[in-house]
Amino acid sequence: MATILVTAYAVNPYKGSEDAMGWNFVQQIAQHNRVIAVTRKNNRADIEKYFLQNAAKESWIANVTFSYYDWPKWMLFWKKGPILSLIYYYFWQLGVALSFIKKKSTIDIVHNLNFHNDWTPTFLWLLGKPLVWGPVGHHNKIPREFVLKQFGWKPYLQDRFLWVLKNIFWHLDPMLAIAKRKAAAIYCMSNDAVQKMRLKDKFFIHPSVACEEAEPIQVEKNGFQIISVGRFVELKGFDLTVRSFAKFYHQLNKEEQQKAKLILVGKGPLKAKLKSIIKEENIEAATQIIEWIPRAELSTIYASSSVFLFPSHEGAGMVVPEAMSYELPVVCVNSSGPGQLIHPKSSLRVEYNKYEIVVEELAQKLQQLHSNSSFYEVEKELAKERYQNMFRWQVRGNLLFNIYNEVLIKSNKEIAIA
Repeated sequence: MATILVTAYAVNPYKGSEDAMGWNFVQQIAQHNRVIAVTRKNNRADIEKYFLQNAAKESWIANVTFSYYDWPKWMLFWKKGPILSLIYYYFWQLGVALSFIKKKSTIDIVHNLNFHNDWTPTFLWLLGKPLVWGPVGHHNKIPREFVLKQFGWKPYLQDRFLWVLKNIFWHLDPMLAIAKRKAAAIYCMSNDAVQKMRLKDKFFIHPSVACEEAEPIQVEKNGFQIISVGRFVELKGFDLTVRSFAKFYHQLNKEEQQKAKLILVGKGPLKAKLKSIIKEENIEAATQIIEWIPRAELSTIYASSSVFLFPSHEGAGMVVPEAMSYELPVVCVNSSGPGQLIHPKSSLRVEYNKYEIVVEELAQKLQQLHSNSSFYEVEKELAKERYQNMFRWQVRGNLLFNIYNEVLIKSNKEIAIA
């Protein structure tokens, strides 16, 4: 059994999104290895609470030791907003690596787990151990028409400023170049990450997102309910969700309209904007916005829905596997995130085009699913198959088990030759 040092900046058993992914990855790694997991101090109380309550039931917990690292409190006052938080993350990683230099003799592999971005380097190579890096993801800039026309200059300039900042790191940061050269294996979430990091070897491409298998829930599906889940921010494309549903809805007859519904589950700074679009499109009677809710309630909404509508511009999409675990067809734009996550044979991707054309084509996909039962059943089966083959957490665990073995075999051969 190897000992893996894992840096997981975001990891928490009681949170979702990046924290939940970090937690599940650590759990999967610990099925076959001893794990030293390093995270921030603000995660300590929840992790210790979970271990106390579940140590007797979950055998993997015995294989994990958590270590907590942060800068001194007096240096944390400025860590506000996405840019400053990423700068903090950059130097947090350096601090973690330096803090383990004297303890490295007990470690076989170092693994930089998250955040999942392709423009901030890892410093774990300083420990001189085989380095696994990733999942590494990539967010493209939001197409101009899809942010400027809908939300104005401020979010557009913020998105472009971040893009400029990323390019500075991609092309000028020597630490990023060193990390790429030193890594034994780089786990990329998409081909976009490979291209932007200009990787030539030592990489593999595999989705990072996964979720637990949905518990069977007996609910009656009345009508055609569409669901979308996520933070209400420009990147997620909820404006497209609302406008395409409206286009679809207004093409239905009165009887069909009474059975059609859109549920948005989430919160965020664009909530007021989305409400105004809903009013503008005259679909208030058919649309419901729900704040974050208990897991059991969300499961019931998934189970009672017919379609997951998620035209997000992001390079990931953790809610997509969740939707597919409930056998929901996923309608999306062909981004490097959801567009690559759904089944390769699915017909529910919409290519980027002019804004109005994308709205129209998303609405057409909804209409096909609504009016053509055989088409719907095919897409439902594709969603089910894609989840089973690709998005169960056990698949991620088996993947990392094989990567670690290959990395150790290669490392041992190099030591023997030397």
